[in-house]
Amino acid sequence: MTNNQKGNSMAKRLISMMVIATASMWALTGCDNATDSVDATEQTAETAADSSTPEGKPAADTIDWSLVDSGAKPADPTNYKYPFAIDSQNVRDYADYFKVDAATAQHNLTVSMASNEALSKALDQLSETYVSHELTDGNEMTLIIHTTPDVAASRYDYVLSDDFAKGLVLPIVIQPDGKKGDVKAHGEMVE
Repeated sequence: MTNNQKGNSMAKRLISMMVIATASMWALTGCDNATDSVDATEQTAETAADSSTPEGKPAADTIDWSLVDSGAKPADPTNYKYPFAIDSQNVRDYADYFKVDAATAQHNLTVSMASNEALSKALDQLSETYVSHELTDGNEMTLIIHTTPDVAASRYDYVLSDDFAKGLVLPIVIQPDGKKGDVKAHGEMVE
């Protein structure tokens, strides 16, 4: 295994562990979304009975980003009060591992721990067309959602609304490439 493969494997493990930790944290705090949830049938975009293109091929489903929108206003990340100190061990480790500066590491750690908020809203519309997802690391963290080919490719800047990362922006990219993720059951990664 090359150093690059080991690095990618470690990155995937780190992200998987962060997602699992976030989910566990929400479960422990008893996150009550009952007042925030809307009937999924209300969130589904209406489609015509015969949605085909002039060539006779079915038209791609398009995600309605207005249904995903949090309503939160974007914050200025340079003056943001992050939950991780810029000189904390977690921030330093992330910065060293992903070769980014401390401010980017601080931002990415915060956004990654809150990313399930954006993912769950997108999945409300994608349902059976969802294949996998990933968070990119580096200078601009992005949530990439892989779908079946019958979903239109699109991009949206989601503004997080949870207090943990309120106002921070997570770009979401819909990629209709059918790419399966590398995650096995319970966060075990493929090497």
